[in-house]
Amino acid sequence: MKLLPMNLLNDGGPLFMYTILITLIICVLLTIIVLLKGDKNDKGLKLIKSISLFALVWGFLGMMLGLMGAFQALSISSGFSTKILAGGLKICLYSPIFGSLTFLIARLGIIGIIIKEK
Repeated sequence: MKLLPMNLLNDGGPLFMYTILITLIICVLLTIIVLLKGDKNDKGLKLIKSISLFALVWGFLGMMLGLMGAFQALSISSGFSTKILAGGLKICLYSPIFGSLTFLIARLGIIGIIIKEK
């Protein structure tokens, strides 16, 4: 089983999911650089914190916009199936889950950096 199949990235909203993937890659690379080279003025640490928080908020923004679109479609339609609603809500949660995962991975990196410095 793949960690992030391409269909999950596309199903969760490509704009939001690929942006979060880029922030994850940046956070991991920054964490590795800071761990290897050090961070004398805490610039790298602050950058990791900011980027990870951006990923978290970006994921929830994607969810909110997806919900707004889904509720707009429901308000226009005359009838709907609960299966379709449940499937839409499941897809709607992809971006905040991935944003939260990115946030947690970056925070683990920050913890590692703090432990290494002391």
